[in-house]
Amino acid sequence: MDTEDLRTFVEVADAGGVSPAARRLGMAKSIVSRRLQRLEAELGVQLLARTTRGAALTEAGELFRDYAARIAADIDVAKETILPEGDLRGRLRISAPLTFGPTHIAPVLAEMARRHPELSIQACYTDRFVDLVAEGYDCAIRIGYLQDSDLVARRIGPLFGKLVASPDYIRAHGAPETPDQVVDHEALLQGTEPWRFLDGDKVITVRPRGRFKADNGTALAVAALAGLGLACLPDDFVDAHIASGALTPVMTRYPPPAAGAYVLRPPGQYPVRKIRVLTELLTEYWNNRDALAAIAQPRREA
Repeated sequence: MDTEDLRTFVEVADAGGVSPAARRLGMAKSIVSRRLQRLEAELGVQLLARTTRGAALTEAGELFRDYAARIAADIDVAKETILPEGDLRGRLRISAPLTFGPTHIAPVLAEMARRHPELSIQACYTDRFVDLVAEGYDCAIRIGYLQDSDLVARRIGPLFGKLVASPDYIRAHGAPETPDQVVDHEALLQGTEPWRFLDGDKVITVRPRGRFKADNGTALAVAALAGLGLACLPDDFVDAHIASGALTPVMTRYPPPAAGAYVLRPPGQYPVRKIRVLTELLTEYWNNRDALAAIAQPRREA
């Protein structure tokens, strides 16, 4: 039984059809269909019922899907065990945040691709929380405060932030001095998330209100610069504006607790070595920003 046929079947089952699976795999629909037909012929059962809307798993397909995924994962682990140390092959599909991805994650992925020429890396940059299993991602990189889930998380580094406002906003509305005063101000939000502040070792949670929302940190920083309200943002978005005087830190006696950057993967017995290597590389460079900047520079021949 061909393991690539098994992988293809799992992709079609998870994607809900041949066409979306072919897009995920980066191959022609005819190849995907041929692999499915070959697998069904070998098993002697129909795994997928083709419809005008895509493909639905038959009862046999439902039963076989988890076995096929587990077999493919075990074979990946076995291959990695016998490969020469350092060699990575196959595909690594990653979801990374649009806010930090192009500046903080992309250079690391480029370096990983340079070190491992047999590895295919596919990165999707979005601030939307993707469903790793349903959308076919090997892992995701997420920034901020990690929410409870059944995903396996590995922290790669801290993320510090500040509460800021523009001088114009402060002149017009004042600035909060304690967390309970935050609710009296316009807040610039990503959604309905609470804001957290430290009073010594105690974490104070408030639920700010505001009429301006965006799912991107850069957009929230722009709104803060325009004087629309308070913004609680990572240092990377505000430090340069603070240095220029365009933004001012407020309520500095109550800083936000450190957030973090994480690599998340679906639950399973073994993390594939591709994800382990990526996590180690991200951890190394996240905690050494000079090194991160260095790998983004053009290389010169010796």
